[in-house]
Amino acid sequence: MASEPALTDGGRAVTLADIARVAGTSASTASRAISGKGYVSADARARLLDAADRLGYVPNASARTLKQKTSRVVGVVVSDLGNQFYGRLAAAIEQTLREANYQMVLLGDNSEPDEELAGVRTFLAMRAPGVIMTPVGDDASGLLSRHGVVVVEVDRRLASVACDGVMIDNERGAREATAHLLDAGHRRVALLVAATNWTSDAGRLEGYRQAHRDANVPLDERLIVRVPFHDRDAEHRIGALLTTDDAPTAVFAANNLLAEQAWRVVRALGLRLPDDVSLVGFDDVAWMEMVSPGLTVVAQPTEELGRRAARLLLARLDDPARLPTVERLEPTLVVRGSTGPPPAPS
Repeated sequence: MASEPALTDGGRAVTLADIARVAGTSASTASRAISGKGYVSADARARLLDAADRLGYVPNASARTLKQKTSRVVGVVVSDLGNQFYGRLAAAIEQTLREANYQMVLLGDNSEPDEELAGVRTFLAMRAPGVIMTPVGDDASGLLSRHGVVVVEVDRRLASVACDGVMIDNERGAREATAHLLDAGHRRVALLVAATNWTSDAGRLEGYRQAHRDANVPLDERLIVRVPFHDRDAEHRIGALLTTDDAPTAVFAANNLLAEQAWRVVRALGLRLPDDVSLVGFDDVAWMEMVSPGLTVVAQPTEELGRRAARLLLARLDDPARLPTVERLEPTLVVRGSTGPPPAPS
């Protein structure tokens, strides 16, 4: 049977009353059948669902949200929609929320606090009960908390208000990556790190420093290159670092974008990995094991980060009075062919 349009002959949207009239029931019975809440006989439910399908009925989510003062939509704000790390993180969040009968609305803030604030205002307008965010500032979480919206921070901690969070041990990951290079004999290990005050980047910087202290290797501060987001000169700065007379023999890139930029510069300069220079990245994205040689990396449990963040939010919605929980997951050093001993002195 051909489907009927989603508008009545008078041009208005199909309502529960229209479905009830076609199925020969009351509007209240139609409401229980469509929502799945309350008793409806099997025969009446079948007639009502068939009528809804034939009429092309679409539930009015906005009206339901206004009535219930909340929705089944959870907001997610990430720093960079083009970064594979955030894509994998969001996919794991979405799957976990969907299994709990919630929908996810995903926004990117381009690592800009003003765009992050604009995103959370959108979620407030949607009456989202909770928001999961990779925060770039603390204003957004404060705004959400003042409106009674559950906040879960993932990947880093910036909120000025008490909230749940899940992250990895960034300091340990960076310490193990740097120690791997120092143990191989390198004494001039450069660090490429994002120029932020985020706990993730601060932890990776501290881990790099701690590895030098543990190995009793002097640290040349000139080897620490802080790279702002969207820096068009990033590859030029990396190239300048690798072509000085006292160039580093190894590079630790503290996120996957910096690792990609470093890899491109190494290729452009005609350097060989690991014969001329060793390279370690942070976060294991697909291309890193597809190139030859593959990149040694600090692998994050990205999907588990997303699942844990979603579970923390669901637990908070179920029990708003529970104490804030901060979970920490462990990274893993994956050694591939991009690292080896330093080149012999010429």
